Amino acid sequence: MLERPSDHAAPDHAALAAGFRWQVPARFNIGADVVDRHAAAGNRPALVFEDEDGRVTRLGFRDVAQASNRFANALAAMGLRRGDRIGILLSQGPETAIAHVAAYKAGLIAVPLFTLFGPEALEYRLADSGARAIVTDAGNAAKLDGIRDRLPDLARIIRIDGGEDGFWRLIERASDAFAPVDTAADDPALIIYTSGTTGPPKGALHAHRVLLGHLPGVELPHDFFPAAGDLFWTPADWAWIGGLLDVLLPAWHHGVPVLAHRARKFDPDAALALMARHQVRNVFFPPTALKMLRQSGAAAPPGLALRTLASGGETLGTELLEWGRATFGLTVNEFYGQTECNLVVGNCATLFPVKPGSMGRPIPGHRVAIVDADGRELPAGETGAIAVRRPDPVMFLGYWNNPAATAAKFAGDWLLTGDLGRIDEDGYVHYVGRDDDVITSAGYRIGPGEIEDCLLGHPAVAMAAAIGVPDPLRTETVMAWLVLKPGHAPSDVLAREIQAWVRTRLAAHEYPRRVAFVDSLPMTATGKIIRRELRQRAALGDAGPPAIAPTAPTTGPAASAPPG
Repeated sequence: MLERPSDHAAPDHAALAAGFRWQVPARFNIGADVVDRHAAAGNRPALVFEDEDGRVTRLGFRDVAQASNRFANALAAMGLRRGDRIGILLSQGPETAIAHVAAYKAGLIAVPLFTLFGPEALEYRLADSGARAIVTDAGNAAKLDGIRDRLPDLARIIRIDGGEDGFWRLIERASDAFAPVDTAADDPALIIYTSGTTGPPKGALHAHRVLLGHLPGVELPHDFFPAAGDLFWTPADWAWIGGLLDVLLPAWHHGVPVLAHRARKFDPDAALALMARHQVRNVFFPPTALKMLRQSGAAAPPGLALRTLASGGETLGTELLEWGRATFGLTVNEFYGQTECNLVVGNCATLFPVKPGSMGRPIPGHRVAIVDADGRELPAGETGAIAVRRPDPVMFLGYWNNPAATAAKFAGDWLLTGDLGRIDEDGYVHYVGRDDDVITSAGYRIGPGEIEDCLLGHPAVAMAAAIGVPDPLRTETVMAWLVLKPGHAPSDVLAREIQAWVRTRLAAHEYPRRVAFVDSLPMTATGKIIRRELRQRAALGDAGPPAIAPTAPTTGPAASAPPG
C-alpha cells in the first residue's frame, strides 16, 4: 500500500517509486481477500445499492461473505469445478458482486459481460470461453434464447429474477459455510474480452494477483486511497476492467464501501445528485462522462463532498482540468492502462504537478518505457511504443486460447500496449495515438474486425470497413464504409437499417454512427483493407458519392453510462 508522505517530508515521486516493493503472497484468492477478512471483523458497510426506482439496499461485508459462500456451494452442487468459466451478464448490483466473489472463492474463472451486448457478441464470448454457466436477468436471458443451441458448454442459465432455480432461491437453500479454494496468486481468476484490429475480440486472462497489481494505480490517483470516510462510485459498468478492478474490488480490498448504481442513460444532474445523496467521496469518471457534465452546465449540488476525482481511457486537456477545479475544487487525476495491463501510469496532484496533455508518471511498482519495434528503449522526447516490462502482477497471463496473439503482444520482456507515446525529461508520459486500427470511442476500445463481420452479415452488404473518425464528445465514433450487393441502392433508410443491424447484434456502443456507400474499398495487394486511406478520405470529407450520415439514435455510449 502506498503511504502518503508525512507533512514534514517533501513530496517526491522518485523516492516513493524507489521505496516501493510488491507484496504478492504465493497463495492468494480475490474472493477471500475482498470480503472474508473484513467479515471476520463484523458487518461493516460494503455495498449501497440504489436501483432505477430509487430504492436503496445496504449490505455489509458479512452479508456478502455469507451470500457468496452460499452461491459458491450452489455452483459446486451444479457440478462446476475449479477452472470452469462462469459468465456474469449483469449491471452494477448486489447479485453481480456476490457472483464475482463466489466465483473466485470457488476457483472458477469469471467472464464479465456487458449488458448492452447483443446476441452475436454474447455468443462469441460465451463460446470462446466455454462458459458452463451464466448469471443474468430476464431481459438479458432473452438474448440467449436464439443462441443457446450453439453453446454446447453452457449448461445453466441462472436468473436473478428467476423462480425455484433462480439466484436467490439457490442462495436460500445452500449452506453459508464454504472454504475458499486454495488458489495460487498466479492461478486464473477472470477473462475480460478486449478488441483488436482484426478478427474477433480476444479474452485477456488474468490471475488472482491482478487485484494486488491494481492497488498502487488506484491509491495514487485517489490521493493515497483509502482515507477515513471514503465511499467509492463509478458510472463505469463492472463488466469492464475500469469498473471492476479500478473501483469495486480495490475498494473492497481496503474495506471501503462502494455505491452501486447504473442508470440506463447517463444524466449529469442525476449523477451529481446521486453522489451528493450518498456522500460519495471518490469517483472514477470516464472522460466522456466529464465532457457530458461540462457541456450540461450542471453545477455541484449542495452536500457534494468529493475527496478525489480520477479519470482514464482518453487523454484529458487543459479545459477539462480547469473545469474540474472550478466545479469540484479538485484536480482530475488522469490514469492510463489497458485491459491486458492496467493502471500503470497516473497523476497525483498532491504529490507532483499535473501537466495538461500528460497522463502522468509511471505508478510505483511498474516499469514503463518507450521502446522501438524490437523492444529497445528510446531516449526522452522520442516517440515510440508505450511498453510495460514483465514480470508485473497487474499483467495478464495471456490471451485465452490464443498463444499466437499473446506472443505478438511482446517484444522480449516488454508488453506493447499498442499505443504510441513519449516520455519527457521530467518523466511524464504523453499519449500520441494508436499504432493500429483500434477505435477509441467514449472510453471503449472497439476493434473494427467484429463490426465488419457483423456488417457483412447484412443481406445488402458485399464489403465493409470500419474506422474511427474524430468526435468532440466521444473522441472517435465508428464510421462504416460499405460496398453494396447488386440490386441494392444507397439510401438513408438502408443506412439506418444497417445501423440497427449492428446495434441489436453487437452492442449499442459499436454501431456505426456514420455510413458511407462506395463503389470499392482501398485494398493492399494481399487483399487487406487500407483503413488509413479511409481515415484520410473521411478527414477530407471525401466519402465518395453518395455518403449517408443519418441522425444517430438516442441510445448508445453517450446516452448510457460510460464504461471503463
